[in-house]
Amino acid sequence: MIDAFRTITTPASARIARKKSRFLGHAFPIGSEDELSHRLDEIRRRFHDATHHCYAYRLLKGLETVSHIDDAGEPSGSAGLPILHVLEETELLNVLLIVVRYFGGTKLGLGGLIRAYSDAAQATLAAAQFIVRRADVEVSIRFPPEVNSGVMGTIHRYGAEVREIEYGENAHVLAAVRPSLVSALKSAIREATGDRAVIEGRE
Repeated sequence: MIDAFRTITTPASARIARKKSRFLGHAFPIGSEDELSHRLDEIRRRFHDATHHCYAYRLLKGLETVSHIDDAGEPSGSAGLPILHVLEETELLNVLLIVVRYFGGTKLGLGGLIRAYSDAAQATLAAAQFIVRRADVEVSIRFPPEVNSGVMGTIHRYGAEVREIEYGENAHVLAAVRPSLVSALKSAIREATGDRAVIEGRE
């Protein structure tokens, strides 16, 4: 279960050359599949005359890690996979890494392509700044207002972040907590409220 993950803070880029072919690497921090699609479209428009736009990404989606590769017309396993391996070796999540190739007229062979895409990916991340972020999940808590102090005290005791709060006939709090603490938080809130709270959130 992931409580925190390593990612990059801002976009980064680098370029290398192999036998007159140019490889331009671009790494982006991403938070969703919509965001990565936007970044891919941006690079494809910007380098519309390139021979290939190969990429890989690793994305934390809920409590699951999602990854994907695209060789973009290069031989299978020669581009997207080595880029993904660099992301895995550096233990990065929520990162899209694209390597754009301008073909220089000389074929590199399968091994040469793998090394070139891997080297371009490594050079790109060498230019990036890294940060460790919390991998919180949201928990929704509904409860009668008279047990508010028990709920709020428990939330703070578990280091959860209150993102929304609403008081009425029934109170509602949306809190973000580390995945490994969700089950314990739910149990503690039930105990603190005499099982009068309705709690929703994945464990």
